[in-house]
Amino acid sequence: MYQQFSKETRIELAGFRRTGDSATECAKKLGVNYSTVWRELKRYSCPDGVYRGAKAHCRYLDSRKESKAASSIIQNDTRLKKHIIYRLCISRWSPEQIAGRIKHDEKYQYVSSVTIYVWIEENTKYKRYLKVLGTKGKYRRRKGTKARSAVREEAKITRIDQRPAIINNKERLGDLEGDTIIGKDKTKRLLTHTERVSGYGWLEKLNEVSAPLVQTAITKLFINLPKSKRHSCTYDNGTEFGKEDAYLEKQTGVKIYRAWPYHSWERGCSENYNRLVREFFPKGTDFATINTMAVAKVEKLLNHRPRKRLNYLTPYEVFVLGMGPYAVQG
Repeated sequence: MYQQFSKETRIELAGFRRTGDSATECAKKLGVNYSTVWRELKRYSCPDGVYRGAKAHCRYLDSRKESKAASSIIQNDTRLKKHIIYRLCISRWSPEQIAGRIKHDEKYQYVSSVTIYVWIEENTKYKRYLKVLGTKGKYRRRKGTKARSAVREEAKITRIDQRPAIINNKERLGDLEGDTIIGKDKTKRLLTHTERVSGYGWLEKLNEVSAPLVQTAITKLFINLPKSKRHSCTYDNGTEFGKEDAYLEKQTGVKIYRAWPYHSWERGCSENYNRLVREFFPKGTDFATINTMAVAKVEKLLNHRPRKRLNYLTPYEVFVLGMGPYAVQG
């Protein structure tokens, strides 16, 4: 809420300004809102632009005297005073509405809304009508700002930094990374998932890209996996994956993590798998010309390709057959 400055506060503000503090820094030191300091500097700075505490307070007192002198117009004009009281108490008009209508009708001597406010302050029995008119508050918190919206959206997701060590160290099967590969027509993509330990991958062609369709495809994939091989999945921040990770977690029992924006290296397994897929579908490929059988063929070829890091076992042998050192996890 707006706060009036005292003489001491003005002198203190002038001292801060002399040391080069900005309006924001002055507001923090004085414990008031930035707008309060901004209004004070705008109203009472000297013509040369310098704010001087003592002179600012003198100018403030002069303006108060002028406003009180103006309010005496209402006090001395019985007809005008009765009109203002009627509109305020009976019609429940605000001072702005009263002053605006007076100027419009030209039936009474014109007074500004500020003058009416000052007159009400001097005649305290009418102040209660202002409280009724202003129940919503003049200074309301703005809802739906971008900053608050970003905070709310961030609270809905779990960042990759919170993944436990068992995932980061690749100590079990069942931790996946997901992404989409964009074709020539951006409305058609390939949905890819990669298991971090074995490199086993899943490919699905998307003829349309929307969060509900992608989540349906993801849910179908996870539900068809055995519980022992579906623990978590890490995605980027693409809109195609939606923002309601909690819903997907509830449907599949898989913990969802999100990498930080523009940090593609945090999902290295997924990026490497996409690179392998690009061997068959180079950039610029029109996925409208690719059928699901061709996509399934590429998926099979990659899952049966030996990998050096698996001691030349295939992803299929490690993930599906449980061969190699990860047999107990499978």
